[in-house]
Amino acid sequence: MDLDTQFILDTLEKIDTPADISVLPLLPVKDMVVFPHTVVPVLVGRNSSLKAVADAMAKYKYLLLVPQKEYTDDFETPQVKDLHRVGTLVSISQIIRLPGNLIKILVQGLEFVRITRINFKDGGFTAKYNKVEIGNINENTLKFKALMKNTLSLFENYIKLNEELPSEIMNNINQVEGPERKFYLMCSNIDTSFENKLTLLQQVEVQEMLMKLSEIITYESEILKFRMQIDSDVNEKVAQIQKKYLLREQIRILQEELGEGVDDFESTEELEILKKKIKDAKMPEQAEEKAMEIFNKLRKIPNISPDYAVESNYIDFLIQLPWNNASEDNLNLQEVKKILDEDHYDLEKPKDRILDFIAILNFTKDIKRQIICFVGPPGTGKTSLGKSIARAMDRKFVRVALGGVKDESEIRGHRRTYVGALPGKIINAVKKAGTNNPVILLDEIDKLSHSYHGDPASALLEVLDPEQNSTFTDHYLEVEWDLSKVLFITTANVMYDIPIPLMDRMEIIEVSSYLDFQKLEIAKNHIIPKIQKEFGLGNSKISFTDEAIYKIINGYTKEAGVRELERQISNILRKIAREFLSLNISKKTSRKPQKTKDMQQLLSEYENLITPEKVVEILKLEKYKIKVDEIKNQIGLVNGLAWTSVGGEILPIEVTVMSGQEKLTLTGKLGEVMRESAFAGLSYLRSNAENYNIKHDAFKTKEIHIHIPEGAIPKDGPSAGVAMTLAILSAITSTPVRGDIAMTGEITLRGNVLPIGGLREKLLAAKKAMMKTVLIPKENETDLVEIPEFIKEGLELIPITHFSEAVPHALVKKGKLVVV
Repeated sequence: MDLDTQFILDTLEKIDTPADISVLPLLPVKDMVVFPHTVVPVLVGRNSSLKAVADAMAKYKYLLLVPQKEYTDDFETPQVKDLHRVGTLVSISQIIRLPGNLIKILVQGLEFVRITRINFKDGGFTAKYNKVEIGNINENTLKFKALMKNTLSLFENYIKLNEELPSEIMNNINQVEGPERKFYLMCSNIDTSFENKLTLLQQVEVQEMLMKLSEIITYESEILKFRMQIDSDVNEKVAQIQKKYLLREQIRILQEELGEGVDDFESTEELEILKKKIKDAKMPEQAEEKAMEIFNKLRKIPNISPDYAVESNYIDFLIQLPWNNASEDNLNLQEVKKILDEDHYDLEKPKDRILDFIAILNFTKDIKRQIICFVGPPGTGKTSLGKSIARAMDRKFVRVALGGVKDESEIRGHRRTYVGALPGKIINAVKKAGTNNPVILLDEIDKLSHSYHGDPASALLEVLDPEQNSTFTDHYLEVEWDLSKVLFITTANVMYDIPIPLMDRMEIIEVSSYLDFQKLEIAKNHIIPKIQKEFGLGNSKISFTDEAIYKIINGYTKEAGVRELERQISNILRKIAREFLSLNISKKTSRKPQKTKDMQQLLSEYENLITPEKVVEILKLEKYKIKVDEIKNQIGLVNGLAWTSVGGEILPIEVTVMSGQEKLTLTGKLGEVMRESAFAGLSYLRSNAENYNIKHDAFKTKEIHIHIPEGAIPKDGPSAGVAMTLAILSAITSTPVRGDIAMTGEITLRGNVLPIGGLREKLLAAKKAMMKTVLIPKENETDLVEIPEFIKEGLELIPITHFSEAVPHALVKKGKLVVV
């Protein structure tokens, strides 16, 4: 309800006040107490409050001011339960209209009242009330006079401490007659809490009123004293700093006038300690000269200057660097091999490369080291392999995450002229390791970015070049640092995303996806023992059957690595731990937690064999199932092979032919290269239609639609050319394609099949999808030497040089292969 406050102003002079009223309008006030015999301004803006003022002015000019228990928003009407049952009867002396439908009323407190009933009607509050009589006291007694004199003395002292209060207040109080009026006037001028003021309002005995007021004045006076002391201490400290700064500036100017050197300046104890640290750090000559240069500069800078902190932090950083601290390498081949085998299953090629490196170190320690880069899908153990290498060689290990780094300064550091300058990630990693020959893993090097701040990949060229990194210079450090002692290892998911100049400085070692039997061994020998130890279940007799682990691998994970497998095993072990705890608690009469020692004793007696049925019971519905339809012979459906950053994938290619305008439609979020491969394949078939028994007018009245499922996922690359062309041929001739054959290869307009990449991952995908035959480009035949036998086992690999060679192996007609 909106009220026109002009109505209040217009009726101000027209109202006569009755002598006695039992029900009055009620005005809720927030964080405020109005005392009797005081004049206070009140700001009114809520609709219900405006209504109360309007009602008061329309009848008696009297209001009940009642404090709220809780604060509400400015325009929110409080509930009856939110109001106290005490307040002040006031009369309205003046009303001032303000912008924004606000008014300010000047009220004069009359009497303390208790509220007996509150009503809310027509958008405003009214209340019944009883006046509270203040108890009489003999003012002539010595006790009362002493109490009043003490209270007035305390208040006078409070006014002297509080600079915000005018001294005239004390004169006004002395002129007022009656202890009650003096009390309320003092209460209204004390800066204390709302709760304290409410307590003072409710006092009804004069002696108790003065006692409570004295207590609150004493408390607030002590707070003011402490505040004044704190302000004095702060001002004194600031004055001392300013004085010291002025003296130093005067000495500096006098030195310049006299032409004296910095050695004549009296060094502080702090600077002498810093100088000793520089000498004890045993830095190289170049670094020590730089440190002393900054130190001499530091002696002339006032310690309150921002430059002092910058230069001091720089010297501290130089001192903390491990200039001469190096760890001793473990060069025992057998021990290194044992540690690598303990930490990782398989990964023979990376392990062999490290053992070769250790072998050379046995002959000479001064070698130019080729940087190793592990490339493979996520979760295949690249990062943990770096940790194992450090552990095997007894070196410190530091991981530097490069994902998303787009500022050159994050590699080379910031120049010290910038505010908040910091050294780069490489020097910081060396400092963190505490040795000058750690193993530094540069993780996700293929995720580097660049911006207008510079290209971090270019900054890494010097870091990863064995011919240059012995004189690496960080912008913050400003002196050369020898990185040739550091063993750098990098990781990447996609080799082709690594900048070519960087790739040229690294030796690429591919870490391939794992097959099911490899995941089984990793789970049994590494993941399950690690999680049991982490969860405190190492003493238990919880075990998994091989079938249960295979169930998790095939039904609940779909990945190249083992991260999701680890997560699912963790889920199972958490449920088992909860099951054990529930069983243990149910056997005990007491609900108190068991001690760790007792719990471990109970665990050692607990047996639980995880079977496939138990896996399904805990993990519920299987997420992934083998699609039987994909291994049937079907028209227009070919199993292509795709390479992704997380491993190989079967790429079903669907083609349908329908009557209509001559047109080729491509769907499935295909990239430009993939679309061009489809057009190239179609052009080849049209130009060689007679060779494949295709009618000469077959394409004129047909619309061909190629779709690659999982349409939300982007797909690109030329390696699906053979598969798309074969799918078109199958659909146009209504000839089924074998469901157990997969293929990969780029096709040209003449039908030639060109080589592709990622053959290892593609063969792994074919094996997991239970393919029997895989067609690969003839030029990729040499890559088979690098692929382990367990991947090729069970697969019939047929190299082809031309599309026509794929047709007899793939198309089926009346139960037989088509011969072209």
